[in-house]
Amino acid sequence: MKITTQALLFDNDGTLVSSMDSVVRCWSRWAREERVTAEAFAAVQLHGRTAVAIIRDLLPEERVAAAVRRIEELELADADGVVVLPGTLALLGSLPAGRWAVVTSATGRLGAARLAAAAIDPPLLISADDVTHGKPDPEPFLLAARKLGVRPEDCTVFEDAPAGLTAGRAAGMRTVALATTHAAAELDADVVVTDLSAVSVQVTDAGLEITTAG
Repeated sequence: MKITTQALLFDNDGTLVSSMDSVVRCWSRWAREERVTAEAFAAVQLHGRTAVAIIRDLLPEERVAAAVRRIEELELADADGVVVLPGTLALLGSLPAGRWAVVTSATGRLGAARLAAAAIDPPLLISADDVTHGKPDPEPFLLAARKLGVRPEDCTVFEDAPAGLTAGRAAGMRTVALATTHAAAELDADVVVTDLSAVSVQVTDAGLEITTAG
């Protein structure tokens, strides 16, 4: 499949890199500290959502701010196991400057730390700190498009999580889903691929031509 676009917007964890081992360790430790029951914790969707949204599902509002600081502290201290996913570096290396961004549900410090651990230096990073409403709200992707100077309909989103794909569609953008953390059948997107090794980009007179396989 081929898509012509003007800018590429990438989720980070599960799309460019994987830090799921760290995420599970840190959130499990946090849940024990907060005495969250195993049943309540298992019922909450962790991946693709901001820490604030996750914590609000589990704790009263007056405890949210302190809990956000604690989970960020735990995750920043646990950098083991950040792995670059297949195809990431080759694809990013083929992109022209100013035509792509990373849009993460992590905080700015945590997102930057994970990218640095993978030797990825994005021209633009949109984090949970930059928006009022995180994914599945379209605000993060709309902000990225505005900062890149590109119309939302001329952007293509790369995501592995249903919440992120919902945000991309709500922003009016094309969506490419990566079946790295969810089964392909769970992902509603214009195209679904295994990972970024199935994606290539060529610069043309019309913009960026994305070719996908698989």
